[in-house]
Amino acid sequence: MDQLTTVLGTLLLLALLFALIRRGWAGRVRRQAGIPAPPAPPAGAEEREPRLAVPGMYVATTETGAPLERIAAHGLGVRARARALVLDEGVLFERQGAAPLFVPAADVVAVGTSSGMVGKFVEKDGLAVLTWSLGGTVVDTGFRTQRAEDKRRLLAEVEAIAPAARS
Repeated sequence: MDQLTTVLGTLLLLALLFALIRRGWAGRVRRQAGIPAPPAPPAGAEEREPRLAVPGMYVATTETGAPLERIAAHGLGVRARARALVLDEGVLFERQGAAPLFVPAADVVAVGTSSGMVGKFVEKDGLAVLTWSLGGTVVDTGFRTQRAEDKRRLLAEVEAIAPAARS
């Protein structure tokens, strides 16, 4: 009887903890309701030959200057395996289990690297970071390439298509 009480108490505590986590996430989504949805990918983008395609991990999108505050609205805060496709029109992140994220080339402000954001910390300059304008809000999107040598190629291709990133 004593073990049953302990197990039930633990399960109840875990259920309460998960309910509080869910409530916190829903509150974050509500607070960020003013952040516009990212633009849809161009028609037929998945079928066209990209300038570059690299596999890796979509880390998250955060407001610039706040690398630990993920944007939960529109699914931008969900980490997922992904493939980054650099197209002439922009960068398309094909995320597993989440909607694709398209960053138009004209909205890219800068490209760079970081050693971490939102719970994903790696070696110095291990993440590729795209800084871009999402409806007037400047955000950072982090992507960890599967192979280290792909990061440099990814950043160079994004700079090639994004005029503002070259300055």
